[in-house]
Amino acid sequence: MLLKKTISNSAILLGCTMFLTNCSTNKYAATDKIYKNMAKDFSKTIKATPPEGQTIDSLNNQQYFVGTVNMGIRKPNFVIIHHTAQDSLAQTIKTFTITRTAVSSHYVVSRDGKVVQMVNDYLRAQHAGAGKWGSVTDMNSCSIGIEMDNNGTTDVWTDAQINSLCALLATLKKKYSIPTANFIGHADFAPTRKPDPNNFPWKTLAKKGFGLWFDDVLQMPPTDFDTTSALRIIGYDVKNLGAAITAFKRHFVGNDLTPTLTEPDKLILFNLYKKYM
Repeated sequence: MLLKKTISNSAILLGCTMFLTNCSTNKYAATDKIYKNMAKDFSKTIKATPPEGQTIDSLNNQQYFVGTVNMGIRKPNFVIIHHTAQDSLAQTIKTFTITRTAVSSHYVVSRDGKVVQMVNDYLRAQHAGAGKWGSVTDMNSCSIGIEMDNNGTTDVWTDAQINSLCALLATLKKKYSIPTANFIGHADFAPTRKPDPNNFPWKTLAKKGFGLWFDDVLQMPPTDFDTTSALRIIGYDVKNLGAAITAFKRHFVGNDLTPTLTEPDKLILFNLYKKYM
């Protein structure tokens, strides 16, 4: 009798768990369906031979198509880290599942360490917007966007969240051979528009191989050290020099966001500049 009761209770518990799981999944059934339909349309575009909309008008009938046997899917070469500037994971997911917002990311990492994937790694998420890093101006086309569930002001970065992020970054770095220097923040790419991720533990990430960091012992730069050129070599868009300096300090200094390089800032910049060369 006791065994039957135990089995019955277990079955009820399992049923409740499955019900809650299905409810959680079904909550986004409508947007999941839209995602699948969009992916299906993309696949039709890729499979079309000859490719649609790629005719060179001036050639008239001199262009033709022969399919090669040597090709592959384009892979990401950067990771851009953001903070959501919202109050919860659920709020961020809602934002990314409304057409009018026109924003998305590949992954969202919640405060408690849960990771939600929202775009296939091989597809283009709309997360970076206008900006420049080195010679790259269309970062959406060559990067993975990761949104960290954090309001950007009062929220602290939890251990669970950073640990999950590092696990995710390790997988992405290995899978796509992403260079260590190519793990950057949204503010690095768009210094005139964005401050995220704010107060972020970049040093912790750099120790694990995600982004570069300066050495503990710093060498004095030469008297003719060109700080503007150094910022450009690292990747910053120096068209607005003050914004570039602030973004650099947000990433590598943290406690002073004034748009002027102090002498200690120049030591850090010189050390990093040599790493990026």
